[in-house]
Amino acid sequence: MAKPTTARFGAFAVMLGTLVAAPVYSAPCGFTSKSLALTKDLTEVVIPDCDAPDAASWVGRDVTSLSASVNGEGVLAAESVKTWLDAYNRTEPTPVKIVLTLKTETITWTGVMHVANLTIDAEQGGRVNLNVELSSDGELVQTITPVTP
Repeated sequence: MAKPTTARFGAFAVMLGTLVAAPVYSAPCGFTSKSLALTKDLTEVVIPDCDAPDAASWVGRDVTSLSASVNGEGVLAAESVKTWLDAYNRTEPTPVKIVLTLKTETITWTGVMHVANLTIDAEQGGRVNLNVELSSDGELVQTITPVTP
């Protein structure tokens, strides 16, 4: 059996951008875990079999909306706390770029997101931690770029 080609933690970046016409993106420090969830909202309709009306019907599904969210957690890095608090305190969304660098291609999602949840916590004897959830505000544009050898 052939082994899969995988990517390391650092090949997946979540970056926040500056609020200017051409945002400058940087990845806040501190994440030890991060995820991108791409979701579809669907409506369902039962599609009857006209030739066999007593047979069980199949469910058809139509896409009504698309959404994305980013979740990240890790240590609260002093270098990044102002960046996260500024993004949370804004009423307008923050420019975001998510980059997944694979051996053969780079996949990039770019758009704007709101910091929907920001949790700072700590336990005695441990470090202060940060958990964030970002929710898309409109389309995230996906770009796939082949990696040239």
